[in-house]
Amino acid sequence: MVNNIADVAATGKKIIDEVERAVVGKRKLLEMIMASMLAGGHVLLEDNPGLGKTLVARSFAAVLGLDFKRIQFTPDLLPGDITGGYILDRAKNNFQLRQGPIFANIVLADEINRASPKTQSALLEAMQEEQVTLEGESLPLPEPFLVIATQNPIEYEGTFPLPEAQLDRFMLKLSVGYPDVAEEKEILNRRHTRRQEDVKLESVTSAAELMQMRAVVETVHVDPDLEEYIARIVHATRKDRRVAVGASPRGSLAFLKMARAYAALEGRDYILPDDIKRFAQPILAHRIILIPEYWVARDITSEVISGILDKVSVPVVGKA
Repeated sequence: MVNNIADVAATGKKIIDEVERAVVGKRKLLEMIMASMLAGGHVLLEDNPGLGKTLVARSFAAVLGLDFKRIQFTPDLLPGDITGGYILDRAKNNFQLRQGPIFANIVLADEINRASPKTQSALLEAMQEEQVTLEGESLPLPEPFLVIATQNPIEYEGTFPLPEAQLDRFMLKLSVGYPDVAEEKEILNRRHTRRQEDVKLESVTSAAELMQMRAVVETVHVDPDLEEYIARIVHATRKDRRVAVGASPRGSLAFLKMARAYAALEGRDYILPDDIKRFAQPILAHRIILIPEYWVARDITSEVISGILDKVSVPVVGKA
């Protein structure tokens, strides 16, 4: 039973500690993903193959006690392969609903940019409304419902870039990153020691407890000055000369939700400016569209966001 901020912090630590038994050396990444789950946001993991993106999603599902489904996106994947549909039951002479893999608590959309835009759009309604419409009937998805999508940033042949409307529905865009030498040695040692491929993780919570944690996060106090700070940061993305399209109000809401979730994981019932700044890159990087002349330049988006954080004055606030 989760009743207060202290319970959220303690349970969140247990969850991350358990996931770390499978995912080595990525504590900050796991904290961000855990915060996004408390904030109710979807996550896009963009990184090179073999860095454990699928492992991260599967491990969180196991530790949170949630139903997990994996969809391998390919060019021939159809929307119905994701949502399911009605099929004729000859024995009963009527149509029966066959639910697709979207009907799960955590859905891993693996290599999402390999599917056609039509198939990618099958996720739009699910990600925003937490429902699927089949034959004119709206069917609710399980609670909680979270999409963790992956894509490869170096291999573009045969891929379809995600449309801006879909990118905007991901609360965070994160990178796993390569392990250092000590971490890679630990990965090898753990695999050698356990003598099997899979890591058996223990369930720490359930779907009901995660929803309780979310309810507690909603009680975290946000100072009005910090609300203005968020608004000024997002507004500045629309004024930079290198930016064609800045972040939408959905980006502002993402800051608010993520800051509260992270504060709760830290055991605080109020947020600080650092809680906002911490998520600037993951929240804004995929929401900013540069003008064409900067498309080939590397790290310009990161420079834009860093420059905005330097220019926008930070309010001085304390505990509520």
